[in-house]
Amino acid sequence: VQLQASGGGSVQPGGSLRLSCAASGSIFSINDMGWYRQTPGKQRDLVARITRAGSTNYADSVKGRFTISRDNAKNTAYLQMNSLKPEDTAVYYCSADIVNRMLMIGQEWGRGTLVTVSS
Repeated sequence: VQLQASGGGSVQPGGSLRLSCAASGSIFSINDMGWYRQTPGKQRDLVARITRAGSTNYADSVKGRFTISRDNAKNTAYLQMNSLKPEDTAVYYCSADIVNRMLMIGQEWGRGTLVTVSS
């Protein structure tokens, strides 16, 4: 199973970016999917998570600015990030709780994608 994240880049404060996370491989189903972020010397923190049914939760710092969504048919999650601030600068990681075809569940992580917010 692989998670492929894309969509990072550089943007000015107030700008927007959309991250995508596509899961592939031996997948039976995917439960929760989420986005986390990490800056140097700090722990990886939750940004947003979404259940298979579409229930969401967000870190307080991104509420009202970021929106997580998913397409179950495509095994893909998205993170729409609006009104970006310099403090949103981080490496963003996607995560998914995947049930494989052996019906074993595990949390998978994608490689990070860098988001830089700077003027």
